[in-house]
Amino acid sequence: MADRDEMLQIDLCDGQVRVMLCETTKTVQRCADIHGSTPVCTAALGRLITGTLMLGIMMKGEDESVTVSLKGDGPMGTIVAVADHGHVRACADDPRVVLPLREDGKLDVGGAVGHQGRMSVIKDLGLKKNYIGQSELVSGEIAMDFANYFTVSEQQPSLVALGVLVTEETVLKAGGLLIQPMPGCPDEVIDQLELRSPMFADISREMTFAPIEQLCEDWFRGMNPRILEKTPLDYRCTCSRNRMEKALISLGRKDLNSLIQEDGQAELVCHFCHNCYRFTREELIELMNSAGATGGKE
Repeated sequence: MADRDEMLQIDLCDGQVRVMLCETTKTVQRCADIHGSTPVCTAALGRLITGTLMLGIMMKGEDESVTVSLKGDGPMGTIVAVADHGHVRACADDPRVVLPLREDGKLDVGGAVGHQGRMSVIKDLGLKKNYIGQSELVSGEIAMDFANYFTVSEQQPSLVALGVLVTEETVLKAGGLLIQPMPGCPDEVIDQLELRSPMFADISREMTFAPIEQLCEDWFRGMNPRILEKTPLDYRCTCSRNRMEKALISLGRKDLNSLIQEDGQAELVCHFCHNCYRFTREELIELMNSAGATGGKE
């Protein structure tokens, strides 16, 4: 396993094509460990994590982030990933789904996610209004769904490859590739990329043979690949006791009072990292008074 997960930002043919190539093995393993996910769910979460990190790397501001959710008709329910410039967290309604392998022997990610539904992308740019893009799921296999999102919502034709090679408990390799021709890119360059596309169709298995920098050199030989930037990647949750306090205050005095009278305590668990935050009766009373002092809803 590599020392760290990393995203390479690359250009081809003197800036005519933008490429993102990353390894996310450790990040996906961390997610699988937190959620106790089955192999098929690890593969689904890992593909979503990898694609969302690519979108996150495109966000340049420190306070900017992107949330990608897939709401399909499969047994995993809704799966969500949130990323900024190199950090990601993810969760699923049910990360313990078990399905038989497909006829070709591969994990049935599309069956777990569902073949029908919607993909939503919310970009928080630190402005008053977020950017929201939506597209229909085309397969539930996630890579094709990201490619469809880029084409439909961002009018940017893209080739996306996402892969997770996983055993019952271990993520052997995970990573992804995004290729986007820039406006004015000559047809012959696009033809070259299409001819090479079978080489990275099974990207996680390819990554077992060589590190991503070597794959970049091998896949794009003759297209003048240049690595512009390297960004470390990791799984990182942003939850905190302070955020949980704000969530409780937002309930308002009436709901907080009901919570105090009925339960006498509160226990909030983060969906992304499973950290548990406990609040005593006295702490809830203090938060209820804060809700009144800050003009919280009744």
